[in-house]
Amino acid sequence: MNDGFIKIAAATPAIRVADCRYNLESVWALMKECEQRGVAAAAFPELCLTGYTCGDLFRGRTLISGAESALSELLTRSKQLNLLTLVGLPVAVGAELYNCAAVFCRGELLGIVPKENIPNYTEFYEARYFTPGKDYDRVSLCGKEVPFGKNLLFSCRGVSGFVVGAEICEDLWVPCPPSVQLAQSGAEVIFNLSASDEIIGKAPYRRDLVRMQSGHLACAYCYADAGEGESSTDLVYTGHSIIAENGTLLAEAKQFTTGLTTADVDLERLSQERLRMTSWHNEGQARKIHFDLDLPPFQMERKFPATPFVPGDVRDLADRCEMILNLQACGLKTRFQHVGSKCAVVGVSGGLDSTLALLVTARAFDLLKLDRQGILAVTMPGFGTTRRTRSNAQRLAEFLNARFLEVPIGDSVSMHFQDIDHNPENRDVTYENAQARERTQVLMDLANQCGGLVIGTGDLSELALGWATYNGDIMSMYGVNCSIPKTLVRHLVHHAAVTGSEQLRALLGDVLDTPVSPELLPPEKNGEIAQKTEHIVGPYELHDFFLYYMMRFGFSPGKIYRMALSAFEGKYDGATVKKWLSEFYRRFFTNQFKRSALPDGPKIGSVSLSQRGDWRMPSDASSELWMKEIESL
Repeated sequence: MNDGFIKIAAATPAIRVADCRYNLESVWALMKECEQRGVAAAAFPELCLTGYTCGDLFRGRTLISGAESALSELLTRSKQLNLLTLVGLPVAVGAELYNCAAVFCRGELLGIVPKENIPNYTEFYEARYFTPGKDYDRVSLCGKEVPFGKNLLFSCRGVSGFVVGAEICEDLWVPCPPSVQLAQSGAEVIFNLSASDEIIGKAPYRRDLVRMQSGHLACAYCYADAGEGESSTDLVYTGHSIIAENGTLLAEAKQFTTGLTTADVDLERLSQERLRMTSWHNEGQARKIHFDLDLPPFQMERKFPATPFVPGDVRDLADRCEMILNLQACGLKTRFQHVGSKCAVVGVSGGLDSTLALLVTARAFDLLKLDRQGILAVTMPGFGTTRRTRSNAQRLAEFLNARFLEVPIGDSVSMHFQDIDHNPENRDVTYENAQARERTQVLMDLANQCGGLVIGTGDLSELALGWATYNGDIMSMYGVNCSIPKTLVRHLVHHAAVTGSEQLRALLGDVLDTPVSPELLPPEKNGEIAQKTEHIVGPYELHDFFLYYMMRFGFSPGKIYRMALSAFEGKYDGATVKKWLSEFYRRFFTNQFKRSALPDGPKIGSVSLSQRGDWRMPSDASSELWMKEIESL
């Protein structure tokens, strides 16, 4: 298996109503294409061997026998085909006729799943022909006795998570779909064989239905829809096939087309999601049928966003940014209301994080209807502060109508160096952290003077890497950025720029162009920033990528490495990704003690490092297993 990924398909053949031989050939052609493309499992539409729109022809033995013969031929042809297939046909059992999915692999008929919910309203009149699905031990079909029932699961030996369940069309549209029990019995992939006619407004509803069901069940949901060839006497079928995974749309067929709709689904991700959810319970009582399948090699089609914390759809980005800013501001507003304070103290450096914190604080004051003069923006130039960042900090404070105060810390830190007998020419961690701790003391004392709160500026990426000074900038009275990763900080500041005035846009544009730096080392001779964070710890876009997939899904370093190579193809080579992946895990494990002392702050996204919320980790946990895996890459 390719890091837990398999390729699945929803197949829509062009058919002829009641022409089982023609339909057999159409299905077979797509099955062979599945093999060529490395598909492990594929579903075809409801009743596709006969056509869904056969009407009273379903009452005759000829059509039913023709469908069975077509299925027998598919079984014979597929003996050497490495593919799990689900195909729709009518199946007679005694005096009752069922709308069924036949499930087979390598020529073996594994089981028959009948449709449980038979629609008989508006344009649907299936009850005229079909009986709601029942459970039989076994029935006779294609010359053999096979399992028959609503509660069948098909499990691939040796492939963790490759457990398949099936339901048919209307089964999804009812209040309690059969897929609920199938998923709770262990199915991670649900196939729906459907013949859903098209009317105005139905497609977006169908899409949301499939997507949300995959999210409810933490599964991959593959909806194979009927299309070309179904009778147009009263209705039109457009082949609207859909594949979703855990609430995310992976693939969707263009309507009025036929062929394969494929997607790479991540079985490991689904297993991890269920493992994470303590509200998920394995309660089903399905019958499990095992099959053997050598997973075929396939070309990975799935793309991984290089910035998983940032919405991929630019149409959603503005709304998402507004929501995040409001969440931050409302969290801060509630804290101010609780303590009864009307003063906020924010250390401003002219960098991204403090800029975002000041913007959020101004928004919170507006929500509280407090005068922004109650915001004290403090810049504390040290040995590495440049004119550019100091100027931007002051200009932003003035633009937001906050009070601005400059407190140089050079003399205080130099005196401290004398007290502890530290040579200021030694530009080590003591030289750097003394400045960070002095700044924190200034902010805390100013907050005491005005009866205010120190607003933390550190972000999620810095907390993950431990790129913060203990008892220094990691400390505050409320950390508004604590669950905002660096890549998202940049987008939030950019959002504030493009939605603000021309003056603010120019100011924030320069902040965005400024290299990320703690500015703790003296500037270069030309006055430029000497200490660039990403030159030391690595690119934040890589670290945010690593953090997201490690925290959100519990993926291994090897899988994250290979996903990163795909996401950043052409930008970072394997050696570079491996270097910074190793640095990420080293820093993450050695700096947990800092995260254990985090101040309060609002959770914004699905990843948080708060010891009171999402993340509890011993500070002395060993990283040996993770580092060994990275070394082997």
